[in-house]
Amino acid sequence: MTSRPEYLPERLALISDAQAAEYLTAGVLEGRDDVRSIALSKVAEPLPGYDVRAESCRVRNLIDDAMDMFRAERPTAADAWLAPRLHETLRLNRREAAEKGFWNYLALGVAPDYVVWRHLPDPKADGVPRAVARDRFVGPHYKQAFARLWWTAELFRDGPDYRPVVAACGYQDMLNYAVRLDVIDHRPTAQALVRLLERGTVRTGREVNALMPAINAAAATLMYDVIAPDVDRDGDPLREWIEEGASALPTPRNTLPDGPDEERVPDEAVQQLVARFEDLFSDVSVRGRASGESG
Repeated sequence: MTSRPEYLPERLALISDAQAAEYLTAGVLEGRDDVRSIALSKVAEPLPGYDVRAESCRVRNLIDDAMDMFRAERPTAADAWLAPRLHETLRLNRREAAEKGFWNYLALGVAPDYVVWRHLPDPKADGVPRAVARDRFVGPHYKQAFARLWWTAELFRDGPDYRPVVAACGYQDMLNYAVRLDVIDHRPTAQALVRLLERGTVRTGREVNALMPAINAAAATLMYDVIAPDVDRDGDPLREWIEEGASALPTPRNTLPDGPDEERVPDEAVQQLVARFEDLFSDVSVRGRASGESG
């Protein structure tokens, strides 16, 4: 199985898709080979400055703990634990998180062993070699192994509260589908979805996959930001939270960390959308659900 990099530089870096392709071999994708970490570090572009957020050991230690904690379970179980803690450890703003080269390097240069452990498919009955999908290393934000966790945490947190993130990460279909939709950037929509999960209105991956297209399509006419307005966002709490990272302790392992001290989503806006989404869900077709049967 692909191992922890033999060489881990002190600081995180950036690496382009073209540069990553040279090191993303079939052997790495199949979990047979290690990434040539020393050679990779020579072509990577170190993050500028001396910000403590760029210290690679902080995120590598977190990933080591995630793998140790969930080694005896299915790797999917690690998502709900790691997503909020990765978000709190990195303390990125959205502009920084949109830098694809950052996630490429995190996957290849810092934790390729995690990507293989988490995303290597189950063995095939026909004996065909199994391999991690390439986009788990260098894919879009809703596919790449670490970007998808960070963006799920960013889009589903309720201000400083990461509990909704844990709920969302409990459903792989929510991770795989919802994060790619622009409508989830509307915070009351994201929180309403979590509320449906917590209530048991939506219980299975099939139901998530049936409801999400309906919510996305309805957004064109219902204008969720009008019928369920969010509060105006103040950028100061995020900037302060990022600055506090220089003196912050390592993210807690046994309790949830705190995110930026932003104002929470208005409950009345969430309730408004919960009611509308319940109506939508009663009308959608769910594979395997009997005709006339509600959620």
